[in-house]
Amino acid sequence: MILSVDSGSVVPAYEQIVGQVVAAVRSGALLPGTKLPTVRQLAGDLGLATNTVARAYRQLEGEGVVATNRRNGTVVATPPSARADEEVAAAAVLFVKAAQRSGLGIGDAMSVIREAW
Repeated sequence: MILSVDSGSVVPAYEQIVGQVVAAVRSGALLPGTKLPTVRQLAGDLGLATNTVARAYRQLEGEGVVATNRRNGTVVATPPSARADEEVAAAAVLFVKAAQRSGLGIGDAMSVIREAW
């Protein structure tokens, strides 16, 4: 990932970083799980104060674009829709297993889902 900051821009440096990271995530150039540079490393690379990069990372984290973990650093987050899909799929597997243990056929199991819907 190559980021740059235009020091002559009216857009603050932290917003330039946020915009570039969001654009890279949306375009698929940065995939979920991709590790971002540390705050210090990126600040050094861009010639910025660490607080500027930290502010950008905090905003990205607040928007759910990245996730920060002390051990793993800052990584591109899994989009909420993908997490929801995974959660629903896991719940479906549990439901199917419980329905099978209870002796329900697929038709009866679908009736249970329809009633719950």
